Amino acid sequence: MRIIKAKDYQDMSRKAANIISAQIILKPDCVLGLATGSSPIGAYQHLVEWYGKGDLDFSGVTTVNLDEYRGLPRDNAQSYYYFMHEHLFGKVNINTSRTFLPDGMEADQEAACKKYDETIRSVGGVDLQLLGLGHNGHIGFNEPGEVFEKGTHCVDLSERTIQANTRFFASEEEVPRQAYTMGIQTIMMARKILLVVSGADKAEIVRDAFFGEVTPQVPASILQLHQDVTVVADAAALSKCGELL
Repeated sequence: MRIIKAKDYQDMSRKAANIISAQIILKPDCVLGLATGSSPIGAYQHLVEWYGKGDLDFSGVTTVNLDEYRGLPRDNAQSYYYFMHEHLFGKVNINTSRTFLPDGMEADQEAACKKYDETIRSVGGVDLQLLGLGHNGHIGFNEPGEVFEKGTHCVDLSERTIQANTRFFASEEEVPRQAYTMGIQTIMMARKILLVVSGADKAEIVRDAFFGEVTPQVPASILQLHQDVTVVADAAALSKCGELL
């Protein structure tokens, strides 16, 4: 695991975007695994800016997203489909027929999960998977549990995750209670993994996830076992790691 220390969120975002852009330049037909939430927004802004300057070409890129809320239609402003089009897909020359997310409106959980796993296999797997880090150590929506989930599955969101997502909705009652998410095994099969994290509120979980025990109670801790992981974290997020770095 390689840990890159950034000064702040903007520096973290720029450093992460550099890694993603290098992947696109070196392999123009790469498969990117993408994430949503506040952590990757800055990186997406840099990618859009560099595309606008003619430095990046997304025409050959395929994407698969980590997750999607169950029960939110794609035109809902809080769906991850909507998020990706607002922050990246609608601003670059990507072929949207090669951008994939779980189908949040599929009522049949087994069918939705099976279809998404098949989609990931059909595109040849993920070259670079982008991740954020939840306060409880979740990656994607893989919440703390007794085992590491393997493939795509429907998850009941923890109360802490629901509370964290309330800021995006008009009220807590509107926050979905379930989501479809890539499983840990699928994430671990990515050839490269890039995790971005910022803020002092994440400092404790950064320490536990990357320097503590590998346990499904801290889902991100499994990344310690991956052969090619880069963590880009700002100084505040690394503030409790001290001499461990």
